[in-house]
Amino acid sequence: MSTLRALARAQAVAAGRAQPVATVRHLHLSDRPLVLVPLALAGEANAPLAALVGSAPEDARLLVVPQPRNRDQRFAFAAELAGVLLPWLDSFRQVTEAVAVDRGRDVRHRYVDAPQLLVPNPAGITFLRLFGRSTRFRRPDGEHPVHPSVPVLGRWLTFFAERAEQPGSSALLALTDALTVHWATGQSAVEDLHLPAVLGWLDPPPGSTGAEAAARAEDPAVCPPAGPATDPDFDNHRLAPAIEAYAAAEDDPVARAEAYDVLCGLLRDQLTPTWELMWRGVGLLRALPAGARVAGRWAGDRDAFTGFAEHVDAGGGPQPRRDGAVAAAVRLQRLERASTAWAVQRAYDDPLVMAEHRLAGEAFVGEVTLADPKRVDDSGRRPVLRPRIQVVTTEPVPMPVGATLYSPARPGQKATVVFVTPGADGKTEVVLELSGGMGRGLTAPAGSVPEVGERICLTGLSDGFLPGGAFPAPEETPWTHGGPPGRHEE
Repeated sequence: MSTLRALARAQAVAAGRAQPVATVRHLHLSDRPLVLVPLALAGEANAPLAALVGSAPEDARLLVVPQPRNRDQRFAFAAELAGVLLPWLDSFRQVTEAVAVDRGRDVRHRYVDAPQLLVPNPAGITFLRLFGRSTRFRRPDGEHPVHPSVPVLGRWLTFFAERAEQPGSSALLALTDALTVHWATGQSAVEDLHLPAVLGWLDPPPGSTGAEAAARAEDPAVCPPAGPATDPDFDNHRLAPAIEAYAAAEDDPVARAEAYDVLCGLLRDQLTPTWELMWRGVGLLRALPAGARVAGRWAGDRDAFTGFAEHVDAGGGPQPRRDGAVAAAVRLQRLERASTAWAVQRAYDDPLVMAEHRLAGEAFVGEVTLADPKRVDDSGRRPVLRPRIQVVTTEPVPMPVGATLYSPARPGQKATVVFVTPGADGKTEVVLELSGGMGRGLTAPAGSVPEVGERICLTGLSDGFLPGGAFPAPEETPWTHGGPPGRHEE
């Protein structure tokens, strides 16, 4: 936890309300996300019990597994979920756009929009990941056949779960995580996993503090758990008798239908409060303006959606149970690069996030006191435009001479530290030489060079392209790292 976030938590306790730690929304929000509130049977390994799913507050559809330990009923639930999710996915595949590649020498096509799944908390993501793993390898023929849509559902759930691992992706979001990226509550990180408690801090009832609202929300009688876990008291005294009554009525269709209706009523009552909280949280996020770089990250999600949809259409196989050595290394590097880019882009978009880097000595803000926008460096083979500016700041400047800095206001421009002169009055003078972001001529366009009197933020964090690493092809991987078995059997 950063110092500023810890301070925001303390201020939340003092004020009785969550405190903002962002000025813009750092995540994409779809116009029609699919909200999914899952519920799993306690004591079973990811056995689905029910789910409330829909793309609008008034469009909640309840899916129920009357006997969660029954294999056939679980896969019937999967087929029913596929009947909701797959047509919704297809609705995003109507329109494509051309994207220039290879510096404009070629084009590729991707969908203009992509689906977004919302679940209450990280445990909901885990549920979908495990449910996708248990369904994507099933077959519609042979022993224990399933509906043809079930393995397709499993592949898509695995796709969403893998996108959720990537920092900055908005394809599958846990609402508790999305909210706590933008607000700091006065409770612990573990308590922040409980959606009703988080919303109690963000939007407490009139006359109540966030702590009081969160304490009331933790009472299962007031607000049941936000899935997929269930309340033990509900399990023992209400759910178990309802499931037993349904099982006992196996030979009586009328009694069985009545028992099913009772069970559905119990589960709907259990899920509806969380369903309402989900849309309330979405409304809070929508009130924030989107950050400048959110659209770029969402374009990455659209690329991933397009690529996987083409893979499914081409009859591609399901994702492997585990990655090979090369695939694991590629995945790890991709996630590391995405994590770095996510941190830098949030700082570039949001002065509150950048303040954490200023406190850590990774950035500083100062005022431009001198500027020479016409300076030309003619020491090389040809003259080049190299303006210089002087920035005066009261903040620490740990960057050495020769360091390359960047400004969020002009991300395509580099500023090389030429001189750092501490002053006696606590101010520091920093002379910087600029390159890039000023065209190809010897005259800088208006606004491309900071002017005298402008306050500017400078940081060593770069939002530039991060090149990928070089990895061997799977068939060239040494046998010590899972390469072709024939190579080390000789």
